[in-house]
Amino acid sequence: MDAKNRKTPAFLISKEKYDAILFDLDGVITKTAKTHAAAWKALFDEYLKECADRSGEPFRPFDAEKDYLQYVDGKPRYEGVKSFLESRGIHLPFGTPADTPDKETVCGLGNRKNRLLVEQLKKHRVEVFDSSIELIRELQSKGFRTAVVSSSKNCAEVLESAGFPDLFSTKVDGNDAERLGLEGKPAPGTFLEAARQLGVDPARAIVVEDAIVGVQAGRRGNFGGVIGVDRTGQAAALQANGADVVVSDLSEVACEQ
Repeated sequence: MDAKNRKTPAFLISKEKYDAILFDLDGVITKTAKTHAAAWKALFDEYLKECADRSGEPFRPFDAEKDYLQYVDGKPRYEGVKSFLESRGIHLPFGTPADTPDKETVCGLGNRKNRLLVEQLKKHRVEVFDSSIELIRELQSKGFRTAVVSSSKNCAEVLESAGFPDLFSTKVDGNDAERLGLEGKPAPGTFLEAARQLGVDPARAIVVEDAIVGVQAGRRGNFGGVIGVDRTGQAAALQANGADVVVSDLSEVACEQ
């Protein structure tokens, strides 16, 4: 849809102010939040049940909405494991990324979650937000540089499953963060690396995020704009943590040359 046919936009991206737009993946472009949340719930419920059986304490399941948003959404996988377990008073050895999925370490549990997620990606095609794809295509057609920035190590697989493997020529994901030694969100390192690869000043780039830690990263990186996408009723929190504007869908964002 051409910008002139849109309703008055909540945010206008212009060449006068911006050169590049950096998009988070899950919840912004793809509808994988539920897939991730289901994998996290399967992981944690199994582990928490084991802990309850050993200790004799009541089993309290993982809340796929509240716990997901508060402790794991937008974070690198191992940080998500550590954050949630600590909220339950569980402190495990960190381990190493080479730990097998059955090992009782942060990395072991994180790898078990990844196995569950990959199984889901193979079984079910990932859906996308059509308005997000539309905006990205429009931005690219008008000469804006674009990149996807994701904490997930499965970013390429998710885009492949969604049917858009070549949507972005520039990608910074969990694999790149590990290889380059970049801290995960809310640290701005992955977004700054994407801006570097695109050859743009962060002040001339926009971050588009649906997670609180994501908008925090955009603000800490001193980016020119931070757009929060509210899919889960946390608009106030997104704005309080650094979003310049919060939209419910990217159809509310327009661009002009």
